[in-house]
Amino acid sequence: MYVKNRMTSNPYTVSPDATIAEALEIMRENKIRRLPVVKSGELVGIVTDREMLEVSPSKATTLSVFEINYLLSKTKVGTIMTKDVIMVSSNDLLEEALVRMKDNDVDGLPVVDDGKLVGIITESDVFDAFIEILGFRDTGSRITVEIEDDKPGILAKIAGIIADFNVSITHIAVFRNEIVFRVNAINVKGITDEIEKNGYRIISVLKNE
Repeated sequence: MYVKNRMTSNPYTVSPDATIAEALEIMRENKIRRLPVVKSGELVGIVTDREMLEVSPSKATTLSVFEINYLLSKTKVGTIMTKDVIMVSSNDLLEEALVRMKDNDVDGLPVVDDGKLVGIITESDVFDAFIEILGFRDTGSRITVEIEDDKPGILAKIAGIIADFNVSITHIAVFRNEIVFRVNAINVKGITDEIEKNGYRIISVLKNE
């Protein structure tokens, strides 16, 4: 799955000449945590709620509400934004986006194609995609099988056993010595018994009705 399949297209943006107060208002109204900063159609930075908190006076300040609002209305976004923006392309894989977020300790990335901002992708978008890819919310059963010896043909053999019961596999995931099958059936005892008869250990069976 690609970034373009999960990103938010045409995201809210802010100008570097906008004030912090204006940026905060956009974030609050639209319940977002980051704003790409765009000038003349070009991405020049990004500002997050974390940066806003860092420049906002603390609750222990002796400044009045009017003084605080005055400061926020005078300070420009361009003075606090992150200029070296970590970004991705819409044609990058979701895995690439997630690794880039993890490696750079950020939870969202602007999506840029040919120098133009086309969207934004967040950790939440990627997590939702993987939940869908793994079928966690689908009706059916999740069968986890332990594979001690990873030999060619094991996946096909177990899939064949499941097919013999006229049950469809909706999702498959492989992690080290485990294979997770999600199937569109609730009663899978016959399937699991047959898998074990063929020498494989069933680690768990989870049902979602």
